[in-house]
Amino acid sequence: MNLKAAASSVVKRCGQRILANPPASRPVSPVISQGLRATGKYNQSAIVDASSHPPPLPPIRLYSTEATSNAYAPTCGSLPQQSGEPAIDSFFEPATSTWQYVVSDPTTKKAVIIDSVLDFSPASGEISTKTADSLLAFIKQKGLEVIMILETHAHADHLTAAQYLKSRLGGSVPVAIGKRITGVQKTFAKVYGVPKESFEGTFDKLWEDDETFRIGNLECHVMHLPGHTPDHVGYRCGNALFVGDTLFYPDVGSARADFPGGSPTDLYQSVQRVLSLDPDVQVFAGHDYPPEGEKPGQRCWSLVSEQRRKNVHLRARRGPEQSAPDAQEKDKDAFIRWRAQRDRTLGAPRLLHPALQVNICAGRLPQPDESGRRMFKIPLKVPEGL
Repeated sequence: MNLKAAASSVVKRCGQRILANPPASRPVSPVISQGLRATGKYNQSAIVDASSHPPPLPPIRLYSTEATSNAYAPTCGSLPQQSGEPAIDSFFEPATSTWQYVVSDPTTKKAVIIDSVLDFSPASGEISTKTADSLLAFIKQKGLEVIMILETHAHADHLTAAQYLKSRLGGSVPVAIGKRITGVQKTFAKVYGVPKESFEGTFDKLWEDDETFRIGNLECHVMHLPGHTPDHVGYRCGNALFVGDTLFYPDVGSARADFPGGSPTDLYQSVQRVLSLDPDVQVFAGHDYPPEGEKPGQRCWSLVSEQRRKNVHLRARRGPEQSAPDAQEKDKDAFIRWRAQRDRTLGAPRLLHPALQVNICAGRLPQPDESGRRMFKIPLKVPEGL
């Protein structure tokens, strides 16, 4: 087998098969910032049409963390603010196509951060905090008080900046995630040889299903949305739902479901739970992967009504017999089969192994070895006889 083919086979599939492979190591460069104390010492519903006149939407502002003269300059306008709804500021991180959100109560200035990004170059091993610092600069400029740092799940495509943000915000802001993260931690502790004590106290809050919390005067609640990963949750605040990697923009579709503990069946049921909400609910995605020729980072939300009518991964599975008595069950079976087949063709995310090792520890970096070096471990898939 030539080197190109061997390399291709290493990254072709992630999923369950990585569990049986022994790890190898690579160094990680020092963090380019001060203050990163990251290692301890340091109802299903049928598809229905939209309401033709949805109510006004809450304020949304879009930002990019690409290099500009102003790192948090808006990339498009904001919508009129509605009473009782959160202010939502959206920050796009282009290297991983990730949307980060600052959600705040306009009255009290209390805020949360959802799915932050820590910059990482796998080629050089360099970690930096440029993107996270843009969030902090925006928060300071707006006079917001961050009361919680939220994760929708243990991401496999980017590193979370949760611990860095926590340290820069005074060290007492809790980092929260769904309670099933403990199962994900146990799974990947075996893969990467992470000692149990590395997980202790990493997350400050583990959400129960349907638990409620407040951002100032705004009541929010947690929705368990498994499928992409078993620990995946969404956050409903007012008319906004932050779904992480469950659903993307309608012309992109749904997330993969082949990670350990992931399930196309669970994903379908989670999608249906989202689609059962009022048609004017805004669905905020964790990523933007637009069709070829379109610039990413221009859209972060869609309406439930749009997802019902236009989502390509649902519509494409829906046959002409939708009015038949068993149409919904056929729709479900078709989606599950198609999702599983598609996932078998997908390669591993570019930052899979570094991301998981950091994210299951709530953003803590690996402990330094006896020489002071920090390492990520990468399980290898070696051809027989090599």
